[in-house]
Amino acid sequence: MEKTKSFNIPKQLFVKAYKRVKANAGMAGVDEESLEDFERNLKDNLYQLWNRMSSGSYLPPPVKAVLIPKKTEGKRILGVPTVGDRICQMVVKLVFEPMVEPYFLSNSYGYRPNKSALEAVGITRQRCWKYDWVLEFDIKGLFDNIPHELLMKAVRKHTTEKWIILYIERWLKTPLQESDGKLNERNCGTPQGGVISPILSNLFLHYVFDRWMGKYHQEIPWCRYADDGLAHCQTEKQAQELLKELTRRFSECGLELHSGKTKIVYCKDGKRKRSYPNTMFDFLGYTFRRRLVKCTHRDSFFVSFTPMVSKLAAKTMRAEIRRHGLRNRTELSLREIATRYNPILRGWLNYYGCYGRSGMYSVLRHFNKSLVSWAVKKYKRFRGGKTKASKALEALASKEPKMFVHWEKGMIGGFA
Repeated sequence: MEKTKSFNIPKQLFVKAYKRVKANAGMAGVDEESLEDFERNLKDNLYQLWNRMSSGSYLPPPVKAVLIPKKTEGKRILGVPTVGDRICQMVVKLVFEPMVEPYFLSNSYGYRPNKSALEAVGITRQRCWKYDWVLEFDIKGLFDNIPHELLMKAVRKHTTEKWIILYIERWLKTPLQESDGKLNERNCGTPQGGVISPILSNLFLHYVFDRWMGKYHQEIPWCRYADDGLAHCQTEKQAQELLKELTRRFSECGLELHSGKTKIVYCKDGKRKRSYPNTMFDFLGYTFRRRLVKCTHRDSFFVSFTPMVSKLAAKTMRAEIRRHGLRNRTELSLREIATRYNPILRGWLNYYGCYGRSGMYSVLRHFNKSLVSWAVKKYKRFRGGKTKASKALEALASKEPKMFVHWEKGMIGGFA
């Protein structure tokens, strides 16, 4: 007969949490236990997690510190919890998220169910047409610097469940373990990479920024995706004043705006003629700037302020193609290559091709040129040079456009 548990946590939550964690994949934590290892004794492992969490005795193991490259330069630390700990965090998320989600505002898009980055790009595009100025802000080291006391105040505002409060507090204090085994204690922040971290950061910024804007600047539309945010202003002066206030507000709450990534931008287009140092900005993999755009209903062009895939995002995609070493995969047939790469290409096109599709041509051309190099290595008849291989693949794209997703969408991009 089982003893009465300190906390009433349904067992089925752990099965549901495990399925979510498995779908997200991820690497092993400090115990080097992979998902496959965990699954070998799945029933007992899940029971053990439930038993320990229900009794209040579960203590999170240290979080594995992994250095990953930043989008621009340098590296950042990603915290990787163990598989078991990710499941425990997911259990808390499954219960806590429905408690806080109804309170979050519509202009907050990051890490939320039924919200997407593309929606944030779309609403930003519309607002840039209506407002001349944008304050682009970025919070420096958000996940490393959130004050625990203020965050837990927000957590307690939305739940009285003692087990949720207990384990969130424990996760916030869980140390990071470096590759040499050294443990770094935490007195602020929440590890970037944890299952529960995104919802906690959203909850914190809901009060620090979202609600604050609604209270003091109802006239200014804003959009936030995690620690990246935009505020649309009528005048440069309004943007400057808001920047001063935001700098002070974040400082009061233990955070700092990133000076290199925070700026005021003039949305210059065909009608806005003013000269200003900043006339473009990057947001969620798109660059917003002045461009020549074709009218939808007539054969003419005009200058608009619109988004298109950023140079950095395009460069990253081309690097990904090179990393896969497609040109050297001569053991594969062309149809096998299509089967492997179409999901990747489809994902890129669905996101980065949503606005300003022509911006994807450089990426697609790079992929096609990799196919040409593959053909030259695979078939002796193309060894004399790439011209014959290019023409052959171009003819194939016309004959069988459904072989690759970008061929089918008419975004071939060229082969030479």
